[in-house]
Amino acid sequence: MKTSPKLEEHGDLAEQVVSVIVTGAAGKMGREAVKAISTEPKLQLSGALTHSTGLGRDAGTVAGIEPLGVSLTDDLTTLLAQVQQPAVLVDLTRGEPAFAHAQMALDAGLSVVIGATGLSGAQVESLASQASAQGLGVLIAPNFSIGALLMMNFAAMAARYFNWVEIIELHHDKKADAPSGTALKTASLIAAANSQLQAATPDHAARGQLIEGIPVHSIRLPGLLAHQEVIFGDPGQTLTLRHDTLDRSCFMTGLLLSIDKVQTFEGLVYGLEKLI
Repeated sequence: MKTSPKLEEHGDLAEQVVSVIVTGAAGKMGREAVKAISTEPKLQLSGALTHSTGLGRDAGTVAGIEPLGVSLTDDLTTLLAQVQQPAVLVDLTRGEPAFAHAQMALDAGLSVVIGATGLSGAQVESLASQASAQGLGVLIAPNFSIGALLMMNFAAMAARYFNWVEIIELHHDKKADAPSGTALKTASLIAAANSQLQAATPDHAARGQLIEGIPVHSIRLPGLLAHQEVIFGDPGQTLTLRHDTLDRSCFMTGLLLSIDKVQTFEGLVYGLEKLI
């Protein structure tokens, strides 16, 4: 990861207003993002993309706040052509749309924050190559919650002392992907910290999906938002780490930090925990 030449091109970014385009702006996370960005004096919501929900309406009104003078649109090409630099695209959609949005934004000279899930390994590699070639930053953040980031770091610490671990991730019934991006990232961090992991009867159909040698169990139910348990075991003891997201507002501190950090490097960073 190298320092972005945008720091020199645009001078001190801390002294400038940064334009932000939010894709998925009418969704639950998108509405929270619109509210959070509107309260930051150094950020300016310059575009809000939606597939169909709220199309043509003011993004602020859809988010439940005062009108912001930014209408929800489905035309990302026009938004990118009109945005003033320095600028960041925040994508809160999923999978294929997120990948296409990020490619377009990089081509237009924008740094990109992706909170979307479902990107393939090949897509991540493609974005990494494109970002490096264009001297821009891409940050993929499976989770913007500071508490969740700490949980993942604590899990990596504990993994040095426990060879047995399983992950249970619990989300609302509308979440399309499973396992969650947070669970995948947690498993990756644990496996990197311990190459001696063990699992009982890992091939049994009821034992979850094996990720990096770790059984991961995905629960989808109404009434849940986003929760994860990491359970370590050793003879005579267990250690449980758990994080509970009770409201999407908890993601906004990390989201705003991501917008700031993604302008300071070039290439791709996977995981906000690497920048804090």
